[in-house]
Amino acid sequence: MSGWGILLCLTSGCGYQFTVEGPGPVIGGSTGLEAQGPPVRLVFPALKNNSFEPNLEFKYTKYIRQAMQSVGSAEFVEDASADFVMEGAILSVTLPSLAFTRTQTQESRVRVKVVLKVKDRKTGKVRWAQTGTSTAEFFVGATSTSDSETGLQFNRVLQDRAVEQAGQQVAADLADQFLGAKEQGAFDRNERKIAPAPVSDGDESPESSAPYGDRVPPDSRVP
Repeated sequence: MSGWGILLCLTSGCGYQFTVEGPGPVIGGSTGLEAQGPPVRLVFPALKNNSFEPNLEFKYTKYIRQAMQSVGSAEFVEDASADFVMEGAILSVTLPSLAFTRTQTQESRVRVKVVLKVKDRKTGKVRWAQTGTSTAEFFVGATSTSDSETGLQFNRVLQDRAVEQAGQQVAADLADQFLGAKEQGAFDRNERKIAPAPVSDGDESPESSAPYGDRVPPDSRVP
């Protein structure tokens, strides 16, 4: 694909597709659920980053905070006044190839997996836990052996934008799941007996992997 072709795809928004486990957000910014009662008061330190993408934990932490605040389900406060502690980790970021030739990858997919859990600050009991996954696709215009440094840099821009898009989508999905748990009373001080949300590893895609795909650390749980 020519440089102009890639630029047109980037400016027009083509090449991005998302699949998120769970109900996910509704187009137009509404989750389909309205927060009831005051928001849950949380301490939320930065996510742990078990991927090979540097500094991604700060972006994803911001996305999750924004998504939960936008639906009115959470209020992030200092430790002394919080009722609960939210912990989480970026479990993996993989880049399987979708279309390729013998010499280069033509289209790739970013797949991210994030886990969150909420503990009662006084008792340490886990009140809620959920794993979310999301994907975003992007086109590749230059190979790793290309002489065009500009082309390789542009590929990295496309990849970074896909990683960010996938992170925003998984944050919206996790915020939706958190809001649902809140409305079922998972964070009430007079705790109801509610079955905890399942923490699923998800099914990894059998697609062939790009150069980054064989460096994925094994999934782990937040301690």
